[in-house]
Amino acid sequence: MISDIVSDCEVRMKKTVETVDRELDAIRTGHAHVGLVDHVRVDYFGQMLPVNQLGTVAAPEAHLLTIQPWDRTALSAIEKALQKSDIGVMPSNDGQMIRLNLPPLTENRRKELIKMVAKRLEDGKISIRNVRRDAQDHVKKLVANKEASEDEQRKAQDTLQKLTDRYIAQIDAHGKEKEHELSEV
Repeated sequence: MISDIVSDCEVRMKKTVETVDRELDAIRTGHAHVGLVDHVRVDYFGQMLPVNQLGTVAAPEAHLLTIQPWDRTALSAIEKALQKSDIGVMPSNDGQMIRLNLPPLTENRRKELIKMVAKRLEDGKISIRNVRRDAQDHVKKLVANKEASEDEQRKAQDTLQKLTDRYIAQIDAHGKEKEHELSEV
């Protein structure tokens, strides 16, 4: 029973780290990368689809993203979705593909983005701690119902704390990486 709780806790923590990674990838660093538009959803014939399911997203240059839709009728829908998104770049449409020219970041924008990264990191850490707390509550219920001993509870708490520390360290490492990217000129 306790091992199931611990393994479930680890799975949930891994998913939290993956979510934080995706959120950090969506933050623009001044360099083009295809993950920048992954979160943008396009209304395509009544369905909300991610941009990368409607065409090829590429970064041919350091400050340029291109989106080549497989269906040219989707060009205007993709363009509208990009304009409404929080990317902060106006798309240009040449009838064949959409180009996103990424201008260099200003110092103020860099500071705003670093604050945004810090907030996303803290949210991720809180989420991991909540997962740990839920698992600890389940273990306490097992002990209260006499389904587990107090020794097993202490071992489980130690294991849960080690998992928490490991996944929070992963989040911190990814955050430092992103902050380093943002501080590069």
